[in-house]
Amino acid sequence: MFALLSGFGSFVLVLAAADSRASNSVFAKMLASYVRPTSIPAPADNPITPAKVALGRSLFFETRLSKSGKTSCASCHNPTLEWQDGRPLAVGDGGTVLKRRTPTILNVAWVEPLLWDGRAPSLEEQARAPLDNPLEMDMPHGALVALVKRDPAYSKAFAEAYPGKAVDIGLLLGAIASFERTVVSPTTAFDRRVAGDRSAMTTAAERGFVLFNRKAGCASCHSGWRFTDDGFRDIGLPGTDLGRGKVVRDFPILQHSFKTPTLRNIANRAPYMHDGSLKDLAAVVDFYDMPTNRRRSISPEIKRLGLTRSEKSDLIAFLNSLNSETKTETKQPD
Repeated sequence: MFALLSGFGSFVLVLAAADSRASNSVFAKMLASYVRPTSIPAPADNPITPAKVALGRSLFFETRLSKSGKTSCASCHNPTLEWQDGRPLAVGDGGTVLKRRTPTILNVAWVEPLLWDGRAPSLEEQARAPLDNPLEMDMPHGALVALVKRDPAYSKAFAEAYPGKAVDIGLLLGAIASFERTVVSPTTAFDRRVAGDRSAMTTAAERGFVLFNRKAGCASCHSGWRFTDDGFRDIGLPGTDLGRGKVVRDFPILQHSFKTPTLRNIANRAPYMHDGSLKDLAAVVDFYDMPTNRRRSISPEIKRLGLTRSEKSDLIAFLNSLNSETKTETKQPD
């Protein structure tokens, strides 16, 4: 998409082709739409508290929540792998290879609905699905509740997190969700540039940012500080997986559509796409520059980018500026 700001059309054309230094108002306006939030959202019926987060952290790394006793939430959402597993496709507790890649849980406090097909309306409901799924952790909810009730440490932790409440699956899921909401990606070179540090990004990355927002049209889907509008689109990947179309059956346009992923820490999160089919960022850019699948459900945003080799290099330089500069840590609410 090649939309131009009114009154700045010819200027932006020059900016995209040459050195996009950030002293101009057009560049500044683009940066302004990517400001990070200052607080973590949470539902009114499950506010974040330190006790819930501590309990949720323990449960998140607890292997006893799986049938084999060897798999935890962190087995797939590994903090050392950007809260993913680094595999093309997820693997369940019994070794079954699943049909989709493990998504990151970075910044999930701001995400609804969740999962590649959006079938989970909240983070609490997302936490529910893998626990008793026979292909994933394969532990009935009743068994999970019985397990934590038998454990004196967990009994104490639940009493501190939920005073006066009987332990049930809802509290367990709420604690896991509370912890996951604190998984917030640290600042990046791009964030420092947004904050006014003109030396934070390379010239190539700045040119790539302009391409991202203008000629390449990436921002039409990857918008906002998380670089996603949380929408669902068919981008033309081959395969029979209907994605969102299997959840919302009355809208043919949603067939083969999948959630637009965040681009935070994207360079460290290969392989890419819901099916893990693209090995690196260069392959992703090339895919979008050569769309071939013309199903009726293909998103209208998907069209040939027409980027030169140097423009592709600049775009990837920008994507690299979205990597966190420190280790991802959980963050307590303000």
